Amino acid sequence: MRNERVLIIGGGSGMGLALARQLLDEGAEVHIAGRSVQRLAAAARDLGEPEELTTSAVDIADEDGVRELTAVERDHVVVTAADAAGAYHPIREFPLDDARNVLATKVLGPWLVAKHANLRAGGSLTFTSGVAAYRPGPGSSVLATANGALESLVRTLAVELAPIRVNVVSPGWVDTAIWDTLAGAAKTERLAAMAAKLPARRVGRPEDIAAAFRAAMTNGFMTGTVLHVDGGHRLV
Repeated sequence: MRNERVLIIGGGSGMGLALARQLLDEGAEVHIAGRSVQRLAAAARDLGEPEELTTSAVDIADEDGVRELTAVERDHVVVTAADAAGAYHPIREFPLDDARNVLATKVLGPWLVAKHANLRAGGSLTFTSGVAAYRPGPGSSVLATANGALESLVRTLAVELAPIRVNVVSPGWVDTAIWDTLAGAAKTERLAAMAAKLPARRVGRPEDIAAAFRAAMTNGFMTGTVLHVDGGHRLV
């Protein structure tokens, strides 16, 4: 990955931050973007503020912001951005504004990135879906829908944008800060309960998912593909 130019939207925390760290260690030029200026600044400090790292604040649902962010030609673009706030409600109580926010972040945002991304021929575009498309639970109607739609989008874009390669990584449960929002004080208990069920006998780590993104970026014969990194969650 030396001297490869990579944009990670959602790179300020979790899986995106882990990917940024791996790529910087390999000599890539990395640009991380996200909505929170404070989170981006903290991420830059965590990464040691190397010269090869730049940051930008952007809302992935804002077309003008996405257009400006993606104007520079790059070798790879990865989208890990997600907003867990309001993502889970019983269907009969699901606020329409919350549903629209999930779809804007998980589907329309990546669609805007694909619309405007300036990628070299043979470069890659990689999105993030999730196991809820395959193992949905109560309250996840919109998230499951968004994840399934994103995977359909990837198959379409792999054909339309060729020779740019387009793939999607589908994580299972991963121990990131997003669980502080989803579970609060029950985070440790809920993750441990899921770990006991999984064939891998643990939940994911950000580094596990980062490795899958890197595989999608570097395998020149992979496109239109869903990479499942879920510890076997789809099987149980």
